[in-house]
Amino acid sequence: MDDHSLEEFRRCWQEELAQAQAQRKRRRPEAAERRPRRADVAPGRGEQASGYLALAQGLLEGAGRPPAVRATRAERQDAASRSRSPPVREGAGGGEQLVDQLIRDLNEMDDVPFFDIQLPYELAINIFQYLDRKELGRCAQVSKTWKVIAEDEVLWYRLCQQEGHLLESSISDYSCWKLIFQECRAKEHMLRTNWKNRKGAVSELEHVPDAVLCDVHSHDGVVIAGYTSGDVRVWDTRTWDYVAPFLESEYEEDEPGMQPYVSFVRINSSLAVAAYEDGFLNIWDLRTGKYPVHRFEHDARIQALALSQEDATVATASAFDVVMLYPNEEGHWQIAAEFEVQKLVDYLEIVPDTGRYPVAVATAGDLVYLLKAEDSARTLHYVYGQPVTCLDVSASQVAFGVKSLGWVYEGNKILVYSLEAERCLSKLGNALGDFTCVNLRNSPPSLMVSGNMDRRVRIHDLRTDKIALSLSAHQLGVSAVQMDDWKIVSGGEEGLVSVWDYRMNRKLWEVHSRHPVRHIAFTSHSLITANVPYERVVRHSDLDSFATHRRHRGLIHAYEFAVDQLAFQSPLPVCRSSCDTMTSYNYDLALAFPYDNI
Repeated sequence: MDDHSLEEFRRCWQEELAQAQAQRKRRRPEAAERRPRRADVAPGRGEQASGYLALAQGLLEGAGRPPAVRATRAERQDAASRSRSPPVREGAGGGEQLVDQLIRDLNEMDDVPFFDIQLPYELAINIFQYLDRKELGRCAQVSKTWKVIAEDEVLWYRLCQQEGHLLESSISDYSCWKLIFQECRAKEHMLRTNWKNRKGAVSELEHVPDAVLCDVHSHDGVVIAGYTSGDVRVWDTRTWDYVAPFLESEYEEDEPGMQPYVSFVRINSSLAVAAYEDGFLNIWDLRTGKYPVHRFEHDARIQALALSQEDATVATASAFDVVMLYPNEEGHWQIAAEFEVQKLVDYLEIVPDTGRYPVAVATAGDLVYLLKAEDSARTLHYVYGQPVTCLDVSASQVAFGVKSLGWVYEGNKILVYSLEAERCLSKLGNALGDFTCVNLRNSPPSLMVSGNMDRRVRIHDLRTDKIALSLSAHQLGVSAVQMDDWKIVSGGEEGLVSVWDYRMNRKLWEVHSRHPVRHIAFTSHSLITANVPYERVVRHSDLDSFATHRRHRGLIHAYEFAVDQLAFQSPLPVCRSSCDTMTSYNYDLALAFPYDNI
């Protein structure tokens, strides 16, 4: 811009500024004339204020007319607009209008502002209950009223229940559920970090001398084990008291070493069950003592055993018979149902949450039976020449692996059936190896995990009937597997226990032992693993060394990842061993992620 243009722009700007100042000076006297004096307005406001006070005093003393019906939405909006408008002097009907205005104000005391409308507090709570914790935090920053609603105890109590925190608590147990929710989230984060880094305590459960481990089962931190000596032992890892009691049987004590092997053991919150090689079945009530409350006898060896995790239903399979046992109202055990099948039973599971009548699912060769207590045995699945290799059930579905044989090879698959409709819902996988284990009950919704002899662990998506993830896990095949919302714990025939973060498709850490992994059960803070040997050969100290027998008798490990329950010194078991422990009994640990070396 040249000097002439700049000078012209400055001159025009100064003229416009002078005109604006002149117009502002001319408007000041006119506004002063129109402005009312304070003496004119004050009497009207005083009369209105005194009228409000008189009406309030009369209502408190019981005078005046009865309260009217709650104002409608249109009336509340009209009242709000009048409250924003400048006050006017009341005439002859001012008292009646003051009463209406006072009643509207009293009705609107519990209302919550939602932008341009007013809602009751209860309705606002019903709207806020559909928000998660992040959305409640954002709403608490809108206004003071919204902050009060977003921090209501009912909302945070429901959030704790939805995310699985303190399920057995009532809303009156704590005064600040938001703080309780934050503490539970912090503890959950701490446990997840300890799981990833294997930071916690590792203990080996005490073994029965001169006996080999036969079977292991656990429920909610309580472990039961059966041995070749006929002994049955129970540990409660929640209290870290490893002085485990022996569950007594009814065999004669003058015949030591003559008791039959323990074939199967099962446990839940109140019962412990053990099946023996000679066809006997012992049932203990953990709340009453260590002596059996019921003893049942089969004519042949018990081939499968199942125990309900919710109630006291026990199912056994011997020869071609399947028997369901259940205590009556007086506590006496009786046969609830008895079924006859065509082949020897391989797998047996009890369906959870079935109500009054127990329901079980049994596999016998290439047959899958649905056993209902009020009905006869019904064939759920049958394809000639395709035996079932694994089984698991949930409240509404059953999943089992099928081995494909014959001239037309279709590949080994896992079939998912609906228990209510009794029809096939999904055919998953197409593997060359046999499916050896499947976990449907503990898996997240719409997901299922399985293990195969082809050394792979697979996550199946039940919504799309596709494999969501496949992991190359174990060299000799997968023998046990379980998953939750972020991790997988798998065990192999070579004795390796591996922990995976399947969202990252990475192995976190692994522990190796000599024998195949036959049992895996974990919660958010603990892990139970059992290595059961193939051979049930007792190696006495007279024939072999004591250390050799210790290596061949099997192992049960308990891992605790809650650091606030037990102080530990080292993540390695060898560092926590006593001086008199033999080094041949310790096994090495390898962390695969996030550390490369230890």
